[in-house]
Amino acid sequence: NLFLWASSSARAPTFLRRRVSRRPKAMASAHPSQGLPSGMDPSMVDEYASQSKLLQEFVKIPSIGKAWVFTSKDENASRAMVSVSQSDLLANKKRSFLLNTHISKSSSKSVSFQWSPFPVEMSGVSAVVPSPSGKKLLLVRNAEDDDSPTKLEIWGPCQLENEIHVARSVHGSLYADGWFEGISWNQEETLIAYVAEEPPQPKPEFNDSGYKKEGSSQKDFRSWKGQGDIEDSWGETYSNKRIPALFVANISSGEVRALKGIPRSLSAGQVIWAPSSSYSLVFVAWSDDNGFQETPRKLGIKYCYNRPCALYAAADPFKEEADKPSTDSNKGDTAALVKLTADLSSAFFPRFSPDGKYLVFISAKSAVDSGAHNATNSMHKIDWPTDGKLEGSLSVSDVVPTVMSPQDGCFPGMYCSGLLRFPWLSDGRTMILSSAWGSKEVILSINVASGEVSRVSPQDSDYSWNVLALDNNNILAVSSSLVTLPQMYYGFEDSHTDKPCQWDWQEISSPFPKPSDKVSSLLADHKFSVIKIPVSNPSDKLPDGAKLPFEAIFVSGKDSASSPTIVVLHGGPHSVYPSSYSRSLAFLYAQGYNLLVVNYRGSLGFGEEALQSLPGNIGSQDVNDVLTALDFVKKRGLIDASRVAVVGGSHGGFLTTHLIGQAPETFVAAAARNPVCNLQLMVGTTDIPDWCFLEVYGKEGKNCFTESPLADTLTQFYQKSPISHISKVKTPTLFLLGAKDLRVPVSNGLQYARALKERGVDTKIIVFPEDIHGLDKPQSDFESFLNIGVWFKKYMSK
Repeated sequence: NLFLWASSSARAPTFLRRRVSRRPKAMASAHPSQGLPSGMDPSMVDEYASQSKLLQEFVKIPSIGKAWVFTSKDENASRAMVSVSQSDLLANKKRSFLLNTHISKSSSKSVSFQWSPFPVEMSGVSAVVPSPSGKKLLLVRNAEDDDSPTKLEIWGPCQLENEIHVARSVHGSLYADGWFEGISWNQEETLIAYVAEEPPQPKPEFNDSGYKKEGSSQKDFRSWKGQGDIEDSWGETYSNKRIPALFVANISSGEVRALKGIPRSLSAGQVIWAPSSSYSLVFVAWSDDNGFQETPRKLGIKYCYNRPCALYAAADPFKEEADKPSTDSNKGDTAALVKLTADLSSAFFPRFSPDGKYLVFISAKSAVDSGAHNATNSMHKIDWPTDGKLEGSLSVSDVVPTVMSPQDGCFPGMYCSGLLRFPWLSDGRTMILSSAWGSKEVILSINVASGEVSRVSPQDSDYSWNVLALDNNNILAVSSSLVTLPQMYYGFEDSHTDKPCQWDWQEISSPFPKPSDKVSSLLADHKFSVIKIPVSNPSDKLPDGAKLPFEAIFVSGKDSASSPTIVVLHGGPHSVYPSSYSRSLAFLYAQGYNLLVVNYRGSLGFGEEALQSLPGNIGSQDVNDVLTALDFVKKRGLIDASRVAVVGGSHGGFLTTHLIGQAPETFVAAAARNPVCNLQLMVGTTDIPDWCFLEVYGKEGKNCFTESPLADTLTQFYQKSPISHISKVKTPTLFLLGAKDLRVPVSNGLQYARALKERGVDTKIIVFPEDIHGLDKPQSDFESFLNIGVWFKKYMSK
């Protein structure tokens, strides 16, 4: 651990110092007895020590997660729980806590929060799910090994009411986060539906006589389980997970039943309870048929909204068999399974309106139909039958369509990564949700009856805002910026104005201790602005939306014109770097750098035409956008053009390595986290090979995707890759790689980095043995950005 090393003495014992002193100086400086870790630059030892101490100050700051508000009979009082997390570097994990508060409201639209004096740690808890009334609380504790059961704890006021132990033979761990997450109480608070791994599939068993024809569930130390055939997984983060399936637990009896009739070609998730009906459960299911291949197989799903999915309805397995509907054409176990969105390629995040009349959901059909892994969302609704009978085709209508080319300052479309469990205001028609809007995150209200969309968070703010929970018609939210720590706010709708959807926001007293004086001073000394960058020489072939300005966020200190600058690039490429607080970026600008965070065309939040202009043009359009943004701030005298570095991960690493090859005189240092360097190599090793085809060929890539690309295709992949420009690279480059990365396997970065070394370019490679694509284990994240900070200081302080 570099931090622990930098904090301790490296002074060698006397007898070792005497022996080393008799050798030549060059040999003495390299001798391991001096305690210098492998790869450490002796001239940067003090930097490691000072920067690791500063980074620790940022790591200590807690992060706000989810929140839940519980109303009471008193309209002027309610209660709330807020989840908080904090990195534990020594344990290499994130610790989660719950904070409780009493909310008091007055008629003058002011509110006070009385926080409990201490948080409660949720040690070993995978999920926290309050019941609809707030009178019960479900805690999920997933099994830590193959022999331990999954535990479902049902808590009531001041006591544990029941604890359900689910054996591994029934199901594996619950899917407590990610795409498949789904844990839902029924309205009566007697049953809980959830998504968990299916039971283990049988595997061949062997002993000293060979294959055992009659398997045994008993442990036998004279035999072993074979592997059997490989089974496709959903890729990154899901490689060790079995197929997600649906289960229902009776919280009184403790009985758990599986939802029958779902074929193994469907992976279920996001289950919710329907209004009183023969079909009690609605859920999302992803098909093995990914829409690209003749032979279906699962492809990576994390961050990939382009995997086809649909909404289904099914019966509660606790209902009597006689109550289950059946049809002549669909009998048996599958009779209770009804596909609700047969005509849509994508449907997820289902939510019923409070009166049960509408089933509202989000769709990523633009992503599925185009092949882009993420794109502009749309919202739809189904009129739910009042009698609960799902016979014949259901009518799906649009609520919010895909926005192709937004007018200046107007709604750019929906970019929604999640919904509250109960996102409704008291009118039962207005949903509150968070979405990207250019380089900001905003809070929106959407009337599902009229389709009207309004921006709830402050119109004139460049800060990012996210909804945490609703308190009747009021909103608990969190706001932050790149130079401002997250702060909670309470929003009241202003009914005394002629303008629609005007909200007043009151800052809430924070329960968190203030950061250190040093961190507070560093944040206060910086400012940020969102800059619109005109597109350089737009082609006539581009649609209008792709000719609109893109954005960059500029973070600067007091002497920005004479300070070195770091260009920061997001991955995806179809994601966005919002203006919200980032510990990693705060640590970087705290070293005295300006930051230029570029949301090039292809980013979320700017309309569908701008986003779809990038596939087929990677390595050129995105590279030019970054250089255009850099030229923009140079010409305005905002930065020192002779001291510019660049950092990015994934597709941001693709851009980083492209830039140092295509503009070799521009950057004095670079850092790449799990970068895409060679598409020719990546296509055969990644969990998302379709991404390579789509981003290189555009929409045609969806049609030509194959597991066995021809030589011409591989040549095209090489020409679009950073490695094709490697002969021009001069920039000292740091590589940070996850050995277990399935998205951009470690071989991609290693090949490029070794080629740089062969050419004499100053190169440093750090591989994290247990980490995956995001490098988000606390120690990996810490060492990653510590090394970036020291690397940049080495080359930009000259």
